[in-house]
Amino acid sequence: MESLWRATSKLPEFPRLEYDLKTDILIIGGGMAGLLCAYYLQQAGADYTLIEANRLCGGVTADTTAKITYQHGLIYDRLMGEFGAETARLYLEANRAALKEYARLAKTIDCDFARKDHAVYSDDRAALERELSALERIGTSAIFEEHPALPFATQGAVRVKDQAQFHPLKFAAAIAKGLHIYEHTAARAFDGEAILTDRGGIRARKIIVATHFPIFNKHGRYFLKLYHHRTYALALEGGPTLDAMYVGGGQDTVSLRNHGDLLLLGGGGHRTGKQGGNWAELEEFARKHYPKAKIRYRWAAQDCVSLDGIPYIGQYAKGTPDLYVATGFNKWGMTSSMVAARLLCDLTRGKKNPYRAVFDPTRSIWHKQLTTNALETTLHLLKPTAPRCPHLGCALEWNEQEHSWDCPCHGSRFAEDGKLLNDPATDDLKLKKKP
Repeated sequence: MESLWRATSKLPEFPRLEYDLKTDILIIGGGMAGLLCAYYLQQAGADYTLIEANRLCGGVTADTTAKITYQHGLIYDRLMGEFGAETARLYLEANRAALKEYARLAKTIDCDFARKDHAVYSDDRAALERELSALERIGTSAIFEEHPALPFATQGAVRVKDQAQFHPLKFAAAIAKGLHIYEHTAARAFDGEAILTDRGGIRARKIIVATHFPIFNKHGRYFLKLYHHRTYALALEGGPTLDAMYVGGGQDTVSLRNHGDLLLLGGGGHRTGKQGGNWAELEEFARKHYPKAKIRYRWAAQDCVSLDGIPYIGQYAKGTPDLYVATGFNKWGMTSSMVAARLLCDLTRGKKNPYRAVFDPTRSIWHKQLTTNALETTLHLLKPTAPRCPHLGCALEWNEQEHSWDCPCHGSRFAEDGKLLNDPATDDLKLKKKP
């Protein structure tokens, strides 16, 4: 199982930290968000260091579908209803600025960057009409597409023009060159004054945690504010060329986009640790709609989902003024990574940013999703089975499709032999016997 991006790119390598270090700003996590933080801090002349537990962009960034768009499903009607038009407008503006910045950088980077429309389809015409109205109210033009060029029936789609797609690892390889990075350097503990690694301690004035799911449990209540969702992907040879990128506006829908002569399908998703369609659902979809197509690549992604659908970017918790976080990207990791980098680059250098309040991680947690998250955690903490997740002790579930131990509480995943696959756990699983 290897993503298209991993199979068609090569990232630069960086040394392991072997000594104590002092830096002004420490970035923990070398995915797209952390990497972009490092890039912009270097552009600003800041003293920074980035550490990555394994290899640069070796986690979620390598498994994205790599769409760059500010159309994050049918989100704007909901944002207006819950937070008001101004918050919805600022959310859109921040992500539109992210798209614009990717386009600027891609002018000098060979990363298969291409402008393409993006459209959200649905079986609920009223929901599509409300979303179209919401976009118009916050000053963005969109088109109602009566008959999307899809092989199945819909009630239409809301299309936004001039969005983009790219090859994320080719982009990452280019911007990583010359940055101050240590790979194979895991943050093992935070003692209030320094980050401890296996071979040295790092003292920093400010710390950015860009580890997908935050790794410090004592602050911020992220174990209640987030859950992990798995999504599966296939790259098909012999599929059609679409005139836009598409994604469904509801649950159990399929994402489609082209990359060269390949058609990328995403779907089959489920909460980590639960049952879902997995690749089998996508394979059935391909057999039904594209019977002559052949599978070239298959992979899976793991997304952090926030309580209210807005990422947490900013101060880690109210009591940690020098600790920052970027998480909860809700399946839209590429634009959210850019938003996070620009925002955190400003905050760590004491500069104002117009989007700070929108993404503030210390905002209210009182949302209906909180009850579900708390219930899942409680049930699996009390479940009297082994093995247990080393993150917070939840009972793990065996994933027959992917041959992994998955945590239904917070999404940590472990290989059959116990090797850590996905955060927020930071240690391997100690197994007495294989399943």
